[in-house]
Amino acid sequence: MKTVRIGKIAINEKSPLVLIAGPCVIETEKIALDTAEEIKKITDELKIPFIYKSSFTKANRQSLTSYTGPGLDSGLKVLEKVKKEFDVPVLTDIHTAVQAAPVAEVVDVLQIPAFLCRQTDIVVAAAKTNLPVNIKKGQFMAPEDMGPITKKAQLSGNDQILLTERGASFGYHNLVVDFRSIAIMRKLGYPVIFDSTHSLQLPGGISGQSGGQPEFIFPLARAAVAVGVEVIFLETHPCVNEALCDASNMLPLERLKELLIQLKQIDELRKEITDN
Repeated sequence: MKTVRIGKIAINEKSPLVLIAGPCVIETEKIALDTAEEIKKITDELKIPFIYKSSFTKANRQSLTSYTGPGLDSGLKVLEKVKKEFDVPVLTDIHTAVQAAPVAEVVDVLQIPAFLCRQTDIVVAAAKTNLPVNIKKGQFMAPEDMGPITKKAQLSGNDQILLTERGASFGYHNLVVDFRSIAIMRKLGYPVIFDSTHSLQLPGGISGQSGGQPEFIFPLARAAVAVGVEVIFLETHPCVNEALCDASNMLPLERLKELLIQLKQIDELRKEITDN
């Protein structure tokens, strides 16, 4: 498996489980900083490598009136402040090819949203920044179909690639996780991430807005780590009921430590079993 390096963090099949976490979208600077501070405190205590995630723009909201974020310039200022104040790598998503270069000047990882993973110009632009690129598997794609997408990045001169499983859509406001997908994508030779909160969305399931089933975050995250992922991705918020995006499927920040303790134990046990 290719080792992907993000700041001081090395990600491969032998490395400790890594956490990517933060609020879905940047709401205020205070929420971003407070959340990053608490996650950093928890992950430092548990010795879990941490990458902060939040979006400056959510370009795929279902309703025209839904909150979409502060925008590129204001959002990057917040992400830069998080990065400097807490000395953590930062990940955010891009939605157009032209965003790749300016975003790469601030963050440590560029993310290609699931809906856009087949967009060649975005993948190529992200790869050409030479930053690590996290490509989320489209809800409409088979896991083996991520192979040609990784080739786009490789042929653009970048082999620092991460692949994310976040469920498959069969319509009717639901997503289903096929855990075979993790094993299949790992065979492509790159670290695999499990998105444990977006996998539980119910797209358009609440009067034209996305619903969710957060009660399954714990069991699905545990299952993914047991199967074998290098990274757990989740969105969390200090006051989920007041979150402006994905409130119905984010993990309450107060439950993060409890989950991470379980996931770390499972990860260490799985590695012990597979190494013997």
